[in-house]
Formats: sequence, C-alpha cells, structure tokens
Amino acid sequence: MNKGIIRRSSREVFVGKVGIGAHHPISVQSMTNTDTHDVMATYRQTKALEDSGCDIVRITAPTLESVSTFAELRKMGIKVPLVADIHFNYKIAVAAIEAGVDKVRINPGNIGSREKIAEVVKAASERKCLIRIGVNSGSLEAHLLKKYGSPTPEALAESALYNAELLEELGFSDIIISVKASSVPSMIAANRILAEKVNYPLHLGVTEAGARLSAAVKSSIGIGTLLAEGIGDTVRVSLTDDPVEEISLAREILSSLGLSDKPRMDIVSCPTCGRTKINLLLLSEKFEERARREGLLDKNIKVALMGCAVNGPGEASDADIGIAGGVGEALLFKRGVSVRKIPEERIIDELIEEIKSMV
Repeated sequence: MNKGIIRRSSREVFVGKVGIGAHHPISVQSMTNTDTHDVMATYRQTKALEDSGCDIVRITAPTLESVSTFAELRKMGIKVPLVADIHFNYKIAVAAIEAGVDKVRINPGNIGSREKIAEVVKAASERKCLIRIGVNSGSLEAHLLKKYGSPTPEALAESALYNAELLEELGFSDIIISVKASSVPSMIAANRILAEKVNYPLHLGVTEAGARLSAAVKSSIGIGTLLAEGIGDTVRVSLTDDPVEEISLAREILSSLGLSDKPRMDIVSCPTCGRTKINLLLLSEKFEERARREGLLDKNIKVALMGCAVNGPGEASDADIGIAGGVGEALLFKRGVSVRKIPEERIIDELIEEIKSMV
C-alpha cells in the first residue's frame, strides 16, 4: 500500500462481508448489463465478474418480477455482495431488500415522496441493508436545476447532502454516497465538496464515460485524482463494453497509486524510439497475453520490457525481472543482476519460465 497517500477518514459500513470506509481497502465494483429477467444470462455475467475479482456487483431491478433473480443467483452459488439498482418505484426497492440484497442504490430525488422513502428506510433498517445515495448529472432534482441552471458540482453535492440528511432524519445512517457526472472536472469538484462536509464512504466513478479508451482516460483522471488526494472508498470504472473489462481497469488505477489490496503484475515498458532494435510493441502485447494465459498477472512482481541499452539496463535492473533489447537479442536482468543474453525469438518463453520459478 502507498504510504504517501493519506486516506480521508470515513465511517465503516459493510456490503455483505465487504467492508467499506475506515481502514478497509478500496473495493472495486461493476454492474451487469444483461436483462435481469434472464436469470441464466445474469448469472453467467455475475459469475464472470465474481471470478475476475470484482468485490461488489450491481444489478438493475426494473420491475417487481425481476427481483426474484437476486434470490435465484444465491441459489446458484453466487457469493459476491449484490446491489439492487432502483429507479422511481419504491416498492421494487422494498422487494429487493426483502429478497436479501446487500445494498440498494436509489436516487431519493426520483423515488418520490418522503413517505415512500420512509418505506425503503424501514425495510433497510429491518434487514440491515445499506443504502447508496446515487446522484447523477442526468437525474438531478428539478428545483436544483432551476437554482443552479445546470448540474454544477455544487448542485450535485447539494443533492447528495439533502438526501443524506433526509435519510438521517428518518433514523438511517448506513449510507454510501456517490456523485457521478460525465464531466470529469464536475465529478472531481463535487466529491471534494462532499469529502469536506460528510464522513460517509464515497463511491467514485465517471458516468457515461464511453468505450474503452475514452473511459480509461476519463476514469483514470477522475477517480485517480481523487484517490491520490485520499478521497474515495469504493470505485467503479464505467465502460460501454463487457463489464468484466471494468475490473482490470479499476485494478490498474488502484495499483498505479499503490492502493490495491490484491497482488498485480507491474509491467514497465518503454515507448520505443529509433534506438529500439527489437519489436517491442509486439513483444509487450504477446507477453501480457501469455502472462494472462499462464495466470501470472495476479502475481506481485515487477517486469520491465525495455527496448535498448540506454535506459534499458537501469529500468530492467530496478525491476524484479526484465530485459533490455539489443540487435536481435535482449539482456536478461533478475533483481538487478545481468544474467544472460536471450535470442529475440526466445524472450517471451524464457521470461515466463523465469517468472514462474520466481513466484
């Protein structure tokens, strides 16, 4: 863990057995994109997320009929904590809580009257179910849009604070807050406001971030900036893609800041230049693919793939294992010591074998 980042002090809550806030590691979440009424499709995707290391899985519950899927997933052996994503209909939230979900995500602004929210709170209190207040720039209350003119960071934060106070007035404090926007600066600014005003755990994410490249950039900047400031207790990288891909991106963000609680291979490779005499681009792609296939990406080891003899030896010797490229060959380093030369066509095979022997 990175000792240079001092995390904001937040209260402790539990989603199932996953602790969030306080001293707990930052958890990684995702959301299924299947039709919840299709139990088998939802099971397969939830299981894939569980197997990929996702800590918490959110599933939309658009109808009362869809709520039965949560119980079916448990019967089929799903162990990961489940969150019901609720909009508009408080009865669905109550039904999902009674079905045994670990958390419900609601936007109190679109749930309805205070009486309806009170029904959700009553069910959550009885079942020890968490409530996540989810505020998005696209679903802000009308009076706040009128007050601020647009979903500004102040408007987003005010919505979250108002809804937290509403739940508190109803005697409920097992709360997580998320404020998301498609605008990275707005998302950052709104969460900074919240971090100063409440000690509830904060769920970080950039909503509607786009496909892989766009989402990776926006999420890395938005989530990464806040995490580097010590803000944030659980994260989701939103992708217009297979949700399993969200997990690896989120883990990369955490790992790059030294905040990951799970071991992960740190691959360092140079951008290449005219000095590079081996096909480092292809080598890097094939190495990562092979390491994934061999089940090595979750090993706590630093690997350097360098293209030439200028920065190569220094970077390679700083890693647990690495290579510095030459003409048709590479020099292998292990824990700072030059070991031997490897023909270019043998680099990946020998790196993988060496890594297996080390881990």
